[in-house]
Amino acid sequence: MLDLLQVLTVVIVALPAALSVAHALELPGKMRLDKDTYRAVQRIYYPGFTIGGAAEPLGIIATALLLFLTPAGTVAFWLVLIALLAMLFTVATYWLAVHPVNKHWMEGQSVSASGATFFGVGSKREARKPEWTELRDRWEYSHVARAVVTSVGLIALVVSLVVQP
Repeated sequence: MLDLLQVLTVVIVALPAALSVAHALELPGKMRLDKDTYRAVQRIYYPGFTIGGAAEPLGIIATALLLFLTPAGTVAFWLVLIALLAMLFTVATYWLAVHPVNKHWMEGQSVSASGATFFGVGSKREARKPEWTELRDRWEYSHVARAVVTSVGLIALVVSLVVQP
């Protein structure tokens, strides 16, 4: 049963890692776009990437369960702990850095009821309206951070499978 959980956890964590890396790989091209083109491109991510984002909380749950079942003090335990911390950091980065910018990009767009609820979550609008380049940079570089951290988490999980006694 533990073997199945290990494989399932790797598969679940691989999805947000892949999505984050995909966003990071787009950065060089997207940084060359003008304001209108950039805003148009940002809107094409929904609902696809938000649906894929459901794997993040599932990844946290699966990784936490795997950590609970991994013998404490072993190399595998510490690697799974690193993976769990990486997943927590990934989600925190989304809610603190990415989501507020997503709300800005999606302002005034027609979305489903569930999309409206999702984009309605979080803090109110900032007192000062930031320049679009500030929002772009925040969104793009936070996705690079998420790509690095989710990749570290995924690698830690895979290595934990190899070092199991």
